[in-house]
Amino acid sequence: MRQTLEEVASPPSSGASRHLLPAGEKREYAAPSHPHPVASSLPGGYIFGRQVAKVPSSSLHQSSETPMSSRIKLHRDGPEFSRLVWGAFRIADSRETSEIASIARTVDTCLDAGITTIDHADIYGGYRVEALFGEMLASRPDLRNRIELVTKCGIALTGPARPEHRVKHYNSSAEHIRRSLETSLRNLKVDHIDLLLLHRPDPLLDAAEVAGVLEALVAEGKTRAVGVSNYTPSQFALLQSKLNIPLAANQIELSVTHTAPLDDGTLDDCQRLGIAPMAWSPLGGGRLFDKEKGNPALVDLLTGLAGKYDVHSPGAIALAWLLRLPSKPLPIIGSTDPKRVKTLARAGEIDLDLQDWFQILETASGQPVP
Repeated sequence: MRQTLEEVASPPSSGASRHLLPAGEKREYAAPSHPHPVASSLPGGYIFGRQVAKVPSSSLHQSSETPMSSRIKLHRDGPEFSRLVWGAFRIADSRETSEIASIARTVDTCLDAGITTIDHADIYGGYRVEALFGEMLASRPDLRNRIELVTKCGIALTGPARPEHRVKHYNSSAEHIRRSLETSLRNLKVDHIDLLLLHRPDPLLDAAEVAGVLEALVAEGKTRAVGVSNYTPSQFALLQSKLNIPLAANQIELSVTHTAPLDDGTLDDCQRLGIAPMAWSPLGGGRLFDKEKGNPALVDLLTGLAGKYDVHSPGAIALAWLLRLPSKPLPIIGSTDPKRVKTLARAGEIDLDLQDWFQILETASGQPVP
């Protein structure tokens, strides 16, 4: 039997000084609980009241602090997320990680560390991850109002879950975007999400058509905000030019080992528009710590700095390096190990010294700044 997009795929079976946040900052251990507005409460049918061009760069600001991860608005009128985000893309990797109790345990650990934002995509785990997470939410309804949900659509994979796909491709038609989001809502067992992203730039994307469906989905209360992923500044500007609501995010690849956005205008554009980018693969997919395939000098430097800042986690230092950027990126960590999640979350405590930041950049690139 051919499986349609609407159907849910079945899941598989020390003496150095410490640089921390100022002592006077507010810290609360309880994860925030917040209402999620629906269309009836949105002025004019939208949660945003203006074009993005009218938003000054000063709109980027941090709000209340949690013990390890602060919170930030993606856009002045956009949703408020935790500064660190947990990516659920690996929960279908094994029988152990796909167990409902295991997923709930990791989410609880995230909340204890102040990480309240969960990143998804319809294709993750061969279209299985959202359904697994939805089963967990159904078993723990208390969690829904304590987390923010992000998902992405637009990539069409081949495989058993989608036998009708002959070749991997993109689909940015209004029909597909709407159907994908509605399928994600059913899989996640929720009535709305907090942010919908177009997963990849599509050479066949009709900006006017896409703008129309994105505005409609916000007006209907199915998503609080919309954005893109992996877009260049010009691709971002094209879609924004057709929208009457601002794109609230651009999720990009960004890490110590992938610094192109620092120089290609992507992060500059985020600052100009007042948008906090989301950063996928912030630890280089684990390659950052592989001395044989990676950069041994960088591994040694990060390890040494982990001792200096008393976090004992090179990964936390790599994340703190990203958090120091003025565009205020939100790194997405993908570990399913609660202990590692808690360790990485300590990145939010680190106030990385200016020269340490540039030493990391120099070691990663292999040359000093000009």
